Amino acid sequence: MKLWDKGISVNKKIEEFTVGRDREMDLYLAPFDVMGTMAHIIMLEKIGLLEKNELQQLLFALKKLYARAQAGDFKIEEGIEDVHSQVELLLTREMGDIGKKVHSGRSRNDQVLLDLKLFTRDRLAKLVNGVEGLFEVLQRKSEEHKDKLIPGYTHLQVAMPSSFGLWFGAYAESLADDLLFVQAAWKMANQNPLGAAAGYGSSFPLDRTLTTQLLGFDDLNYNVVYAQMGRGKTEKAVAYALASVAQTIGKLAVDGCLYMSQNFGFVQLPDELTTGSSIMPHKKNPDVFELIRAKCNKIQALPETIGMITANLPSGYFRDLQLIKEVYVPAFEELMDCLEITAFAIENMKVADEVMTDDKYKYAFSVEEVNKLVLQGVAFRDAYRIIGEKIEKGDFEADLNVNHTHEGSIGNLCTDQIKNKMQCIIQGFDFEKVTAAIKTLTT
Repeated sequence: MKLWDKGISVNKKIEEFTVGRDREMDLYLAPFDVMGTMAHIIMLEKIGLLEKNELQQLLFALKKLYARAQAGDFKIEEGIEDVHSQVELLLTREMGDIGKKVHSGRSRNDQVLLDLKLFTRDRLAKLVNGVEGLFEVLQRKSEEHKDKLIPGYTHLQVAMPSSFGLWFGAYAESLADDLLFVQAAWKMANQNPLGAAAGYGSSFPLDRTLTTQLLGFDDLNYNVVYAQMGRGKTEKAVAYALASVAQTIGKLAVDGCLYMSQNFGFVQLPDELTTGSSIMPHKKNPDVFELIRAKCNKIQALPETIGMITANLPSGYFRDLQLIKEVYVPAFEELMDCLEITAFAIENMKVADEVMTDDKYKYAFSVEEVNKLVLQGVAFRDAYRIIGEKIEKGDFEADLNVNHTHEGSIGNLCTDQIKNKMQCIIQGFDFEKVTAAIKTLTT
């Protein structure tokens, strides 16, 4: 079944090529397509295109379909082109001509726009929850090990004292900033395109404000041409948000790989979280961090992939846009997996004690000695020269005690302030409004 079928058979090779993986990707969109159809037919009844009893029959059938889709029991049958066609087919089988009325005032163009926005909104909410979980683990580890020093590096050269508190805490605060990108993407996705039809509106007196309210959107994409232009633009903006989170996790994974190596020896994973070698019996490899790094690099390329698909498209709909789903839809699950496994690895990570007592790190404390002289009244440039001469002569002795008190330093991690920053960002999403609207619509 094809919603555009006019009785002309399409060549099998062309059909397979043009459908591609769309049916596979559309299974992710099934609950959202059903949900959008519910809102649309409530609006159709209000403007007189459905009878009240027809609406009740359709809603009863759609709520059953929604439950099936939520349970993963929704299938797109062989020969059915997409999720939109499958939903309409099932309604028509059950209710005859009533089922054929649900497409009035819609195009598959604004249907898929709506499905993708509802899908994106759902997955971004899950992503925020995953980010918050990793954030909490990192903050716990930061406080737990705040007094354990490790070297900080510039140019991969030993630079100044750092700490496990700073290291874990840095990635926690980075995730807070990442959620600012996610929040911007959420606000862009949380606008209703339904009613744009094929991108040029409809002669039916559609009530787009009603469907916006029913689906819990913050606002509409008002201009129908722009609503269609948002296909690809929204996905690219969201991809940048995913890439920001991936950048943070990927960098943490790189540090994990380095710090687990014998040349560093700062952290360890339990044996059951590592892998071995087929010929080297001593090996305990950080494969988990290596794969996180690779997957996050892949996600960071996503905005450019989407950008290249859409780069030379004018306004209006083009089939090129279908390919975005193939790279966009699975990216959420991949990033969620990375968040979950990173949190698990960090939770089980063991950190080394007394790292900085190793003599090779003693010059990391040189700045502390310079600062002590400055506090005694020596000009900074003279203090720098004095300590530098001691190092050159081999006379430098390190005091392993540090006294950093300013905000965000070794002795003042500002864990509570960073937590408050994160909580304020999360509150800005207003997930409760969306959850309430969807619950009202679908139950």
